[in-house]
Amino acid sequence: MNFSTEEKALWVADWKQSGLSAWAYAKENGLNPQTFVRWTRTENATEPGFVEVPTEIMLQPHYPHQIVIEKGDVKIHIPCGIGRNELQTIMSGLWRAQ
Repeated sequence: MNFSTEEKALWVADWKQSGLSAWAYAKENGLNPQTFVRWTRTENATEPGFVEVPTEIMLQPHYPHQIVIEKGDVKIHIPCGIGRNELQTIMSGLWRAQ
């Protein structure tokens, strides 16, 4: 069965309110779980990806060529000359660790 973009958005919005995993929601509602999971990923990919940057980010005198991010007991030192791919790898790893 084909659904319009609007119908998909309604299904996804209802799922977000359900508290169920995407897979469980799809099965419960007679949708193909693999397709529904793809809908949720597609919607998330189009949403703006803003990340709160803590105020503790600063260049510190004793780390003149690094950006230091501090959150609680965790300190992340990022060299100022880091490339986009390396930074993306670091951020991806942090996201998976949550």
